[in-house]
Amino acid sequence: MEKLKALWKKYFSSANAIIRVAIGLFIVTLFILNERADEPLEVLKRLELIAYDMRLKATMPNTIDPRIVIIDLDEKSLQAEGRWPWGRDKVADLVKKTFDDYGVKVLGFDVFFAEPDRSSGLPVLEQLAKTSLKENAGFLTSLQGLKCELDYDARFAEEIKKHIVVLSFAPSNNADRLSALTIGDLPAPVFKAETFKQPIYSIAIDGYSANLKMFQDAADSTGHIIPDIDLDGVLRRVPMMVSFKDGYYEAFSISILRAYFDNEPLSTRFVDDPRAKAKQIEQFRVKDSVIPVDLRTTALVPFRGPTPMFRYISATDILQGKLTKGELQGKIAIVGTSAQGLLDLRNVPVNSIYPGVEVHANMLSGFLDNRIKQRPESESGIRMLTFMVIGIPLAFVFARASSVTSSILTAVVSATLVAFNLYLWNAGYVLQIAMPLLLVFLLYLLNMAYGFFIEARSKKAIAGIFGTYVPKELVDEMAKDPDAYSTKGETREMTVLFSDVRNFTSISEGLSATELTALMNAYLTEMTKTIQTERGTIDKYIGDAIMAFWGAPVKDAQHAEHALKSAIAMQQQLEDIAPDFIKRGWPKLEIGIGLNCGPMNVGDMGSAFRRAYTVMGDAVNLASRLESLTKEYGVGILVSENIVAAVPGMVYRELDRVRVKGKLEPITIYEPVGELGKVVETDINTIDRFHRALERYRQQRWDEAEQTIASLSMADPARKVYKMYLDRIAMLRANPPGKSWDGVFTFTTK
Repeated sequence: MEKLKALWKKYFSSANAIIRVAIGLFIVTLFILNERADEPLEVLKRLELIAYDMRLKATMPNTIDPRIVIIDLDEKSLQAEGRWPWGRDKVADLVKKTFDDYGVKVLGFDVFFAEPDRSSGLPVLEQLAKTSLKENAGFLTSLQGLKCELDYDARFAEEIKKHIVVLSFAPSNNADRLSALTIGDLPAPVFKAETFKQPIYSIAIDGYSANLKMFQDAADSTGHIIPDIDLDGVLRRVPMMVSFKDGYYEAFSISILRAYFDNEPLSTRFVDDPRAKAKQIEQFRVKDSVIPVDLRTTALVPFRGPTPMFRYISATDILQGKLTKGELQGKIAIVGTSAQGLLDLRNVPVNSIYPGVEVHANMLSGFLDNRIKQRPESESGIRMLTFMVIGIPLAFVFARASSVTSSILTAVVSATLVAFNLYLWNAGYVLQIAMPLLLVFLLYLLNMAYGFFIEARSKKAIAGIFGTYVPKELVDEMAKDPDAYSTKGETREMTVLFSDVRNFTSISEGLSATELTALMNAYLTEMTKTIQTERGTIDKYIGDAIMAFWGAPVKDAQHAEHALKSAIAMQQQLEDIAPDFIKRGWPKLEIGIGLNCGPMNVGDMGSAFRRAYTVMGDAVNLASRLESLTKEYGVGILVSENIVAAVPGMVYRELDRVRVKGKLEPITIYEPVGELGKVVETDINTIDRFHRALERYRQQRWDEAEQTIASLSMADPARKVYKMYLDRIAMLRANPPGKSWDGVFTFTTK
């Protein structure tokens, strides 16, 4: 015990190691709980199905079984003999030739005959004999002689009776159990309910489509052709027994097998579990063929390979006698179809378009060779034990092992799991492999990610904290010529930018904390790149807001121009990244940007505990107010008259003269439209018309101003500023401001 304590203290005393072990054990626990759940996660079930298919394809014999042939109702036969269903006289001829000419031992029909054949016209003749020709003795005598020849169903039944023929039936389940159909006649059940003291676990059907009684009575036996489709739509299993009312009915393939073995009885072996409410069959046996089944009495199909793995013979070749006499001596033949029009194609692991008849052939081949794989008893317990035996030690070892050791250990454990699983597979047992491998890789990836990202990120974060006192740009410049720069406060002509995300509160409410963090990181990264491209310095991030300035620490004579270009580029970049944001499930962002230039105080400011290189002053405050006003005017960028004067090579739309909160002097605010020479003439004309309307507005010529602005609004109803001025004009017309009015609008809020 003391040694264990010493080992724990040596290797698992650190917080990181304890966290890794705890997370690893949590993952192992999740796998165990999933195994105990009534309905495991669908994604994990799909992974296991994929793993099953991979093993199946890798180990198939890929050889043709000569003992079984398929008489194919293929396109060739349908063209030669007519569309299906054929007349029963032709089907009777097919049975006769198959046995008498070619020596087949057992013939199975993967089709059923639920309706009488009226193609001979006999029913019409019999009706005439009862009505209009009942007095015609010659007609009645001729009809009596023709009855045997024209009763195709009787001829077919007679041929069935002469030979070993196995028929089939299918379910007709319906979501509404009251409307389930029962067509035709079922065979006697292979087991009656009273045979067993308890119910048997099996798939139950509510109805069926079977054969006419005369065929059923003549047949050697009959089995069901009900598939069992997995959740991914693939057929991997076939129920060996289904229940209907008080009877249990065997599969079509078992019926053929028993007929092949001269009607050998079907025996069962049950799982010994006295606590179970129903009895579970562990395996069926027909002579020396053992058929292991699962809880629902379904057996895995032992596919030999992609189709065809059996000899296909066109039915028309049988009818036309194109085979050598005795060519099929002693073989099992199954009549089925590969024609797409007859809709008996299945999606199976080895092929997405696979004839259903070949599924039965594969089952028969597996019965004869005892190749039906089984899941071991206590399979769930074995899986949980595997999770614990592998997962718990790995959770501890990975927490302290190096990346190289962890990688080698993962490879060794995975290879061992696969080798052992394939050994059992070749021995006839199917054990899950995807889940144990997934557990190993999750534990490995967890520890690799923790080591490479979380711990490394923590170290970078510590270094980053000490590097945030001054901007990166200042550090880079000072490193080149430290004596040329000072962080002491000074006054400079500079430009400052404020940006803010519109409706950020509603956006943040619609996203999780993780999503919001990812969105803001992506947004701020792109905006920062754009600002830095134009020589801007990021002052700070204030939630979703950005503050940046130009002209310090490196002096920039074109600070206003660079700042304005940056603001325009930010709006364009926001449009460029919008499709990616939408693809990731994030909203499209809109921002408002305020710009102003003028004298500002710049330097290293703060407290004794935390300092930052930043700007202060009235010019800075005005830029912040302009950013807030972008929402009022419905524009993306607002600039002051100082910017207009500093950057004359730009087209601007004058929007208003305002007094912002905290300032007495009014300012004129503008929206930048584009560079001179790049703005189209129609936009220039629209701007000029608006400017003339502003003059009339300030002259209190309400009607003229309103007429022009209303016309502009009709042409561009989305522009908010037009509606704002129409509302103002209506208010001022009703409440005239007086002759001393200077046309300035005063904002009382920030």
